[in-house]
Amino acid sequence: MTSSLPNLPALALFVAVIDEGGLGAGARRQGMAQPNASRMIARLEAQAGQALLERSPRGARPTSAGLVLAAHARELLEAAAAFTDWIEHGTEEEAALLEIGASMTVAEHLVPAWLTALRSVAPAVRVTPHVLNSTGVVSQVREGTLRLGFIETPHLPAGLHALTVGEDELVVVVAPGHPWAGRTDLSRDELAATPLVVREGGSGTREAFEQLVPAAAATEPVQVLGSNAAVRVAVAGGAGPAVLSRLAVRSALSGGDLLEVGLAGEPLRRPLTAVWGGPRRLSGAAAELVALARRDAPANR
Repeated sequence: MTSSLPNLPALALFVAVIDEGGLGAGARRQGMAQPNASRMIARLEAQAGQALLERSPRGARPTSAGLVLAAHARELLEAAAAFTDWIEHGTEEEAALLEIGASMTVAEHLVPAWLTALRSVAPAVRVTPHVLNSTGVVSQVREGTLRLGFIETPHLPAGLHALTVGEDELVVVVAPGHPWAGRTDLSRDELAATPLVVREGGSGTREAFEQLVPAAAATEPVQVLGSNAAVRVAVAGGAGPAVLSRLAVRSALSGGDLLEVGLAGEPLRRPLTAVWGGPRRLSGAAAELVALARRDAPANR
């Protein structure tokens, strides 16, 4: 290579092409037209003096030289992102503003306590929480609208950093008087074959359940609703069974509005995950919040 400074946009595009498996997809991730992306990659290969990508009708993958370059590029891009973050925020004297997103179960049942704990150790930090489903959280973190997100889906998003902060359990619930009331050995096959009241597509609860019980995805739901509260009301009204986080039904179970159905075999467990973009190592209030979440999330107490 020549001694000129690295072209950071070209390196970011190259990494995106590798992550997405193709030039077109990598260009879209970087918000570029594909012809411009092709020219940028060609200039990068000319600068390197060798091919960096192997192209085929199925996409593009790195050559051995491309793998080495990508590893160094990721380190350089992380350092550049950290430098930019320091330039923008490192010398601010006013209170920090932290924009976070959380999927509905986490937002309703865990985030308020985490923010209370954060306020006691970082009183100058102003946190603005946004409640979305897991897909929405990932999308806005990837776009940079949110600095940090907490999701319930077991699928780790490409292009973002992720750290498991805790574990949650999904439970089967029914209304009193339902034929399953009092059951302690419901099989996953019977559960999968039964029409359920479910959350909307993109919900971490629904995605986790369908990954843990794959056959359930083929059964038409009896209702599709946009919040845990709506699902609880529908189940209590006799619409049918549902699978929800234990956090979301704790009060309804203790009050007798819903009953838990015992499931045969291993419990349905899913991770609770923090996700973020930019440098791999979090700093400031975001790092403090993740540390508090790991300390206080379910299964960590």
